[in-house]
Amino acid sequence: MGLEVNHLSFAYTDKNIIEDICLNVKDGDFVGIIGPNGSGKSTVLKNLYRALKPDCGEVILDGEDLYKMSNKKSAVKLGVVGQENFIPFDFKVEEIVWMGRSPHKGLFDGDTKEDRDIVMHSLELVGMKDMAKRNYTHLSGGEKQRVLLARAIAQQTDFLILDEPTNHLDIYYQLEIFDLVKSLGVTVLSAIHDLNIAALYCNKLYVLKEGCVFRTGKPEEILTPDVIFQVYGVNADVRVHPATQKLSITFLPRGMSM
Repeated sequence: MGLEVNHLSFAYTDKNIIEDICLNVKDGDFVGIIGPNGSGKSTVLKNLYRALKPDCGEVILDGEDLYKMSNKKSAVKLGVVGQENFIPFDFKVEEIVWMGRSPHKGLFDGDTKEDRDIVMHSLELVGMKDMAKRNYTHLSGGEKQRVLLARAIAQQTDFLILDEPTNHLDIYYQLEIFDLVKSLGVTVLSAIHDLNIAALYCNKLYVLKEGCVFRTGKPEEILTPDVIFQVYGVNADVRVHPATQKLSITFLPRGMSM
């Protein structure tokens, strides 16, 4: 399932936050959006999953205008794990994940054994099955993020939007989550803070700077010392790691360069 974003712009009051954003995510891609804090990564994604409404532009998902889809139809096609993990009521963990089955239900449809198997399997995949009966509000930030990913997995969509999904996770779970998402075989568009994670998992990157697309291309085309300095203002040593055969980035102290 592919996604095409054409000339998307969004402003708060009179300040442009993102401007003329164009993205092309092909079926099966794992695309990363990178850039410094405040560059517009989360704003782009919020406009795509309709938490915000753009001032102009279009978003085509699977050949259809996303903004003209019903909420239910878009939820069948598109799963989202956002940065915010606030839930206004104190649901159990498994109840949060059960919500992922809602797009597949009619108004009077009951829950089935298949639904329960999907929910439990989703919790197991993210390592939260033993906490299924825990109150969501009692979880740590990282645990909450894993529950929200389980909900998106239970949704069984072919396209996932992830907004820095490993923000609250330690290194073990950062790799575990991205390995899991990669193994699902779905199309992914993710905002990523860690450039080494982006290099390891993405086949295409978009670099945002001051609300605009600054560069786009394969990781080896984008994650160069020159581009990193232009975007982040830091010197970096970039090499191919002998074990992964992917780029490995080491940031250098001020005043030091290669």
